[in-house]
Amino acid sequence: MRDIAHLIAGGAGSAAARHGDVYDPNEGTIQARVALGGKTELDRAVAAAKAAQPGWAATNPQRRARVMFAFKALVEREMDALARLLSSEHGKVVADARGDIQRGLEVIEYCCVAPHLLKGEFTHGAGPGIDVWSMRLPIGIGAGVTPFNFPAMIPRWLFGPALTAGNAFILKPSERDPSVPVRLAELMLEAGLPQGVLQVVHGDKEMVDAILDHPGIAGVSFVGSSDIAHHVYRRGTAAGKRVQAMGGAKNHGIVMPDADLDQVVNDLAGAAFGSAGERCMALPVVVPVGEETAERLRDKLIPAIDALRVGVSTDPDAHYGPVVNAAHRAKIEQWIQTGVDDGAELVVDGRGFALQGHEEGFFIGPSLFDRVTPDMASYREEIFGPVLQIVRARDFEEAVALPSRHQYGNGVAIFTRNGHAAREFAARVEVGMVGINVPIPVPVAYHSFGGWKRSGFGDHNQHGMDGIRFWTRTKTVTGRWPDGTASDDSAFVIPTMA
Repeated sequence: MRDIAHLIAGGAGSAAARHGDVYDPNEGTIQARVALGGKTELDRAVAAAKAAQPGWAATNPQRRARVMFAFKALVEREMDALARLLSSEHGKVVADARGDIQRGLEVIEYCCVAPHLLKGEFTHGAGPGIDVWSMRLPIGIGAGVTPFNFPAMIPRWLFGPALTAGNAFILKPSERDPSVPVRLAELMLEAGLPQGVLQVVHGDKEMVDAILDHPGIAGVSFVGSSDIAHHVYRRGTAAGKRVQAMGGAKNHGIVMPDADLDQVVNDLAGAAFGSAGERCMALPVVVPVGEETAERLRDKLIPAIDALRVGVSTDPDAHYGPVVNAAHRAKIEQWIQTGVDDGAELVVDGRGFALQGHEEGFFIGPSLFDRVTPDMASYREEIFGPVLQIVRARDFEEAVALPSRHQYGNGVAIFTRNGHAAREFAARVEVGMVGINVPIPVPVAYHSFGGWKRSGFGDHNQHGMDGIRFWTRTKTVTGRWPDGTASDDSAFVIPTMA
């Protein structure tokens, strides 16, 4: 059985007292065990980061960018192997795993322009003989806690900008699928990153709390469920850290009467059921406007869902594979039952699905609910599985209100041919990321990612310029070179630029 160790100071950590099981979701069997650490292992990692970070910060931005360029080339070289490894632990199909790797790589491409991103500002002659300029400087040592659903993408969303800015970084990936994050850190070392600048520690709540409490860590970035994101934000900021914590979601897709329903159904199939619904930017709620639109959409959705192919993650014809573990499958099935108990109409029931030859795998079929209402628990909470809910809206105003009033505000989409409706919706809806005829509106790497309300805690979004701002501090310098003339009593009053 494989053992997955910490990566501290460029090498594997010592033998661990605790371990966690890493499953093969296709077979339902344990394929590896991962070391679970805590304060002791974190102290070692922080000490190594503290020793390495000043030298990395002193490395000019162009040379730091060259490491990113080299890392990009290595990931591209390893794409197929990384995708297979990711798929084997997470369960998403290999094509989807490649997308996971590629979207993270796009943030690394953005980080390759580090010299431009880290430029400060300069004003010549701000006052008599006075110049003012600013510098973007690293905060020191950062840490990232990342979820199981994107084990390749999200770690690079965090460590890419942090390293580019000159920080050291300690990554705590999900213990459910930790192999790809470790391999990415190894490739960063191969690309020329000094030992100790990027390290990987594994663990559960004990390790997360150790990160939040450690005085040597200046900033923490987190992605996970909203309850834990709120805990991370409160505990981290109470300890004096800079924190960005991204939480859960309940993204809505608004379908206007003029929408191209064939395109909408195709988009919904991928957005709601791709990766078995284990995406914070999945689209699990569809809101048709008007009863006629709802009936037409439902009639087209049912055969499309029936045609979805659930298979092992290596099946090139599968639309999605198993969920990550048995506990998560049971949680999804319980949410389906909760929807039934609340009075929603279960149109397609994905429970009890078994894949021939892989009966012990963590598979679940697609489910569809209709006539879901905002008071139902299954609507209010995130299911994080292959479950699509239809919530019917009477008109445009109700369609805008549904996602705006929801506790989550990560993403939303509107499907329409009407430019005025799209523009009005985008301006008014209380959600952080909006798609217009785009079902999964994840911004490109040079814009930033972040939700509102209980989907995001903190003042900065992730990647893009917000990522650079989060991982840097601004120092502003006001300088004067006296010309030798005598001073006067103005030295005793507050300086002005008059």
